[in-house]
Amino acid sequence: MSSIPAFALRRRQFLQAGAACATIGLPGPGWAASDGLAVTLRPGPARVSMVGDAAPATAVWAYNGATPGPALRLPQGTPFRAAVTNGLAETTTVHWHGMRLPNGMDGVPGLTQRPIPPGGRFDYAFTPPDAGTFWYHSHDHSLEQMGRGLAGALVVEEAEPPTVDRDLLWTIQDWRLDPDAQIAPGFNNHMEIAMDGRVGNTVTINGRLPETLHVRAGERIRLRLLNAAIARIMALQFEGHVPVIVALDGQPCAPHTPADGRILLGPAMRADVMLDMQGEPGRRYRVVDAFYDRLAYTLVRIAYDARPPLRAHPLDAPLRLPPNPVPRPDLASAIVHEVRLQGGMMGGGMMMSMGNGGGMMGMGGAAWAINGRSMTGDGSADMPPLFAIERGRSCILDFRNETAWWHPMHLHGHSFQVLDRDGEDVPHDEWGDTVLVRPRERVRVAFVADNPGDWMLHCHVMEHQIGGLMTTLRVG
Repeated sequence: MSSIPAFALRRRQFLQAGAACATIGLPGPGWAASDGLAVTLRPGPARVSMVGDAAPATAVWAYNGATPGPALRLPQGTPFRAAVTNGLAETTTVHWHGMRLPNGMDGVPGLTQRPIPPGGRFDYAFTPPDAGTFWYHSHDHSLEQMGRGLAGALVVEEAEPPTVDRDLLWTIQDWRLDPDAQIAPGFNNHMEIAMDGRVGNTVTINGRLPETLHVRAGERIRLRLLNAAIARIMALQFEGHVPVIVALDGQPCAPHTPADGRILLGPAMRADVMLDMQGEPGRRYRVVDAFYDRLAYTLVRIAYDARPPLRAHPLDAPLRLPPNPVPRPDLASAIVHEVRLQGGMMGGGMMMSMGNGGGMMGMGGAAWAINGRSMTGDGSADMPPLFAIERGRSCILDFRNETAWWHPMHLHGHSFQVLDRDGEDVPHDEWGDTVLVRPRERVRVAFVADNPGDWMLHCHVMEHQIGGLMTTLRVG
């Protein structure tokens, strides 16, 4: 695994104080209106100043010339439309991650829509039922297209948002850059496919190598964290602060502090955090990513203004977010389906590939499997579903990770309740669309299968997906 070095360790060589430092938390481009939101997105090649103005611009694939793409915001329950024109030299699609939307708008090539050809256009249209922090990304040639930058945030705002001083968004991306600040080749490395995926050497916030978040003592910040990496798992620690998690994957939960002080986010996962800035005026504090052993690094620093605190005591306002209209599963009558995650290096054996375009991984088969079957690539209409669920039926997915690796398992078109881990109940009424399953761990989640269609279920470490850790569920 590569360490965090190149640009992260030499950041001051690339960034001049103030002028070249990344702007963190300012709202990205977007066009919110009370009657909904209509946007045009054009994925295509671009060059961006990612690691500082003193370094060469990085060649990326981007939406509307920026990575991440435009940060889109709209009110809950209002229509959304996106006209996507493909400026790439290969096909693409857009998946609206975490959205409970019609199946034909889900953006899975070959399964829910035809891929958008170069120069072609596809119009996505849906009305988000849920408020929260969601995102969009390519789901065609997804490993390389996401790895080159095709991702952006989609924020659906509550009708009655919580009282805060600032609402900030951090879209965090992970890159493997060469010494010239260019994206390194080698997106289909068989060893990485069978292990922990393509973990990079440079981490950006909102498209730039981060330097400082400027705050004032006494303010309350709502911080929306989005892990848009293709493989990197993050465990964020806020030095000198007590983050309060109020939502996971866009779905409200009981406000709580993380048990060990770390906010754990696998690829595709989000967390909405309330931060009361109770540090000392004039002082700096670190935000550290400490997931990988012996490879902890400072993601960004929080710098306090020297002025007196904005208020003497933390803001006296509720932390709990209003609920979303997600149906609660009936656990007593729920049908249970076992989902066994298999394969990988040190997992024993190789799997038979049943997918499209993914080829054969390793020695005679795919690297990963679900219940003994491997579906490689990005999806296909002829993929047989793992199982079918009657529409409206409550379902429990019983994930059993038989591998030596972590897997953020993502279900399209639904949100689920996380019930228990290795038999221990999960507290705080936790919901999500992506659940991080540890090596050898058993996790159960439950949902109401109320959205008809064939829906993807896959690991969001993109090498794991293309290497076989992918299937479909049929609701209808």
